[in-house]
Amino acid sequence: IAQGVPYTGSIRWENQELCSLKPSQLAQKIGVLSQKNNVGYAYTVEEVVGLGRYAYRCGFFSNADDQGKVLVESALEATGLTNLRHASMLTLSGGETQRVFLAQVFAQNPQILVLDEPANHLDLNYQQQIFSLIREWLKEPGRAVLSVVHDLSLARHYGTHAILMDRGKSIARGAIHEVMTPDNLQQVYGMNVYEWMQKMFSQWQG
Repeated sequence: IAQGVPYTGSIRWENQELCSLKPSQLAQKIGVLSQKNNVGYAYTVEEVVGLGRYAYRCGFFSNADDQGKVLVESALEATGLTNLRHASMLTLSGGETQRVFLAQVFAQNPQILVLDEPANHLDLNYQQQIFSLIREWLKEPGRAVLSVVHDLSLARHYGTHAILMDRGKSIARGAIHEVMTPDNLQQVYGMNVYEWMQKMFSQWQG
């Protein structure tokens, strides 16, 4: 959907083939947050978040973006980065860096947000922050999130619908509680996932 890899078949957006859209048009509709973003430059937090508005500029040398400043400010505030706006990206922790790139796609203001394991390498507190911020973003009408998630607990807690994959094939799809059944998970993982999860979380009870 984000055209990051070649594909066959047809993917349509409002009766228009995605491959026929210009990159700037696609960026106004779809935002992508990967699991890790390497930063090798000393841009400030605010500058990186502002790059999310690049697709809305009228030309290569144009800075005209009437809504941009408001959305960048809103994205910084929503992700708790206002006080770090002038900080160098080279000084941030992994969790802070991921929040900056989340703020960047918030400022981009797409209709669909595509996530590739957005909190996979983060500590638990940052995982909670990232997914809670995305849940808040979703409250605005006309938005949707499509995410690759290997953590079954995160998928079950935050997801509404799912596609369960095994070696590139779809095993089940539909509402999250219909997909993540004991039988489906047994087929994919070759083990009693429910029993294992209950065993692991039981040590936190009492």
